Amino acid sequence: MDITVLGAGAWGTALAVHAAAIQPTWLWARDPVQAAQLLSSRRNDRYLPDVALPPALAIGADFDAAIAHAAGGVVVIATPMAGLEPLLRRLPARLDATVLWLCKGFQSETGLLGHEIARRASPTARVGVLSGPSFAIEVARGQPTALVAASSEESVRAAALAAFHGASLRIYTSADPVGVEVGGAVKNVLAIATGIADGMALGLNARAALVTRGLAEMTRLGVALGADAATFMGLSGLGDLVLTTTGDLSRNRTVGVELAAGKTLATILAELGHVAEGVRSAPMVLGRAAAAGVEMPIVAAVVEVLDGRLAPAQALAKLMRREARPESSGSDPQIDPA
Repeated sequence: MDITVLGAGAWGTALAVHAAAIQPTWLWARDPVQAAQLLSSRRNDRYLPDVALPPALAIGADFDAAIAHAAGGVVVIATPMAGLEPLLRRLPARLDATVLWLCKGFQSETGLLGHEIARRASPTARVGVLSGPSFAIEVARGQPTALVAASSEESVRAAALAAFHGASLRIYTSADPVGVEVGGAVKNVLAIATGIADGMALGLNARAALVTRGLAEMTRLGVALGADAATFMGLSGLGDLVLTTTGDLSRNRTVGVELAAGKTLATILAELGHVAEGVRSAPMVLGRAAAAGVEMPIVAAVVEVLDGRLAPAQALAKLMRREARPESSGSDPQIDPA
């Protein structure tokens, strides 16, 4: 099965490195200069400088050639969320390939999730999402990782399994793309919250509380949008949430830590040099929650801090002053109290 990865950032490069050991793989870089650098050095100096790109990995900036390479195989869109719709619209109308995306978030202009974007941008394509707890550098190094491929179409799930399941990367499948995408998007916002708590040295008790109550918020929103509550106990829910809220490699957690240290958001993002999707997604998550009648107090606090309306200490005080209530009102997470 031939594979093309569109996007030569950290995650796209890492997955291409993994895939090239299993299947014929092409890594497409939008910038011809970057593509030439990758070809000459066989390294991605900006994103994964310590990882050698295997000789079997084809690299280039010719979009049409990259898509032709994946005929009958798999095209992976490995861009930030902002790049998903433009690339979906750029694909041929009669594409003979399965399309997966790696981005996690809500589109900043519309608040749409990936599967909703695909429905309007490329309605006839066979599409799905590949998500789960994964730092790119560990995938590139061949360290054990588990992901979930989610799509409403069984053929898409089967293609993802055939393309990427290997000795170091275990692929599970799900028929719940809504739940998988909500988990992947909301965990980034919650990672900012735990980063703030860690930056304020609030302790492990506070981190555990934020992760647990954040999971409840994530689940309520997902169920309201049509997801299966059980999905949030899996890799793209609890698994990705734990990784992103506790791992030092998490960009979103880093944003929270630096906010707690008193840096401005603009300074933090400039120094980060990479996209932190939680910053872009936070207001969209809150907007979708409001439209669905779902209360998300932790997400709301993060939005107020990002907007500069509350300092981290004020956001914490606001959360702690909330009215006492039962942890759960029953088995339905959609009606559990906030």
